[in-house]
Amino acid sequence: MLALQTLLTDMVKNIVDDESAVVVTASESDSGTLLEVRVGVKDVGKVIGKQGRIASSLRTVVRAAAAKRGLRVMVNVFNKSSEEEA
Repeated sequence: MLALQTLLTDMVKNIVDDESAVVVTASESDSGTLLEVRVGVKDVGKVIGKQGRIASSLRTVVRAAAAKRGLRVMVNVFNKSSEEEA
């Protein structure tokens, strides 16, 4: 799972302006692993993309890498709240 988390982190860091604000956390659930991507407020649009195309592409790549390992993964994108950035 660490490899998938690292893959997603590297991809997102190449998209955003503020690489230091990128945090990818993993949590397990009954339906698989949930990877949550948190980025700075100004970078959310870049990660989501027009009509969600970038986020969809990120999900596709991570799911393909997970399927190769026999895992099930979901990816969600969030912005860091102002409390977390302080």
